[in-house]
Amino acid sequence: MNFILIAVIVLGAIGLIAAVVLFAASKKFAVYEDPRIAQVSEVLPGANCGGCGFPGCSGMADALVKGADAGSIDGLSCPVGGAEVMGKVADLLGMAIANSEPMVAVVRCNGTCEHRPRIAEYSGLRTCAAMNACGAGETACGYGCLGCGDCVAACQFGAISIDPATGIPAVDEEKCTSCGACVKACPRNIIELRKKGPKGRRVYVSCVNKDKGPVAMKACAVSCIGCGKCEKECNFGAITVENNLAYIDFEKCRLCRKCVTACPKKAILDVNFPTPAPAPKPKEPAAPKPAPEEKPSESPKAAPAEKPKEAPKPVEKPKAPVEQKPAVKEPSRGAFLDTDSSISIK
Repeated sequence: MNFILIAVIVLGAIGLIAAVVLFAASKKFAVYEDPRIAQVSEVLPGANCGGCGFPGCSGMADALVKGADAGSIDGLSCPVGGAEVMGKVADLLGMAIANSEPMVAVVRCNGTCEHRPRIAEYSGLRTCAAMNACGAGETACGYGCLGCGDCVAACQFGAISIDPATGIPAVDEEKCTSCGACVKACPRNIIELRKKGPKGRRVYVSCVNKDKGPVAMKACAVSCIGCGKCEKECNFGAITVENNLAYIDFEKCRLCRKCVTACPKKAILDVNFPTPAPAPKPKEPAAPKPAPEEKPSESPKAAPAEKPKEAPKPVEKPKAPVEQKPAVKEPSRGAFLDTDSSISIK
């Protein structure tokens, strides 16, 4: 019995001493956590996509609280929640936040099966990362989309899918949150986040091929050849040509679309612009209508006969005056008789 009592007392003493030590250590090494971090985390969508640049929403909440303590949270934005969520966070922290324009993922490759024929067959691991590590892929373009769908697997919102007709990823603008997961998943840096633009309208170069013109033309029919015609056409300095590739700065672009018509390879795309109405066809001359037949009236009236026009009278030329000869008196019958004649006429 004494042994049991001694054991209980010893164990109780050890537990008491350990509790005191742990309490002292928790007070000594305590880490203070601002309660606002938990409040901000509840406001954030909790997607943990990493699109904000932090490892999850908890890291974003911590950065927002520290930014509020420093006096500004500019540059911090949740791509999933957008302006609505950031407005709630700003109200919670008592800060003002600048309105940021929405972004959307853009696939900068137009090398469809029609424009970029396949010249090889890949039979390895069907991922873009594995195919890119093996070489150029199944086409002659070493810069274009591989079409294995790594971006599709990385997207948590179902905003991107492979178009079976073209073999190129297609982005659903309504579902895209511009988290940037697809951008990080693409091994060839084809996908880019760009401004969504007014009414979803935007202009961009749908090519990342940096080869020289002749080589790029052999690989793809719609590749950029770095000719610089688009750069010369732009009046706002939004287009630059570097390493045989044109790039449009969406901050400077005014959506005039002159570069679209200037590109000889049709490598510049304009999205969500209204389709121009077709030019009206010239109207054909109408056939002459047949004259309506005149119906005889019951009591026809004789039309007044037109008076014949008088022919103009010829102008008579003045006649030259005729010289009048003096009249010669005819002799009487008796005048022809000789006075000596003995015959007299009674």
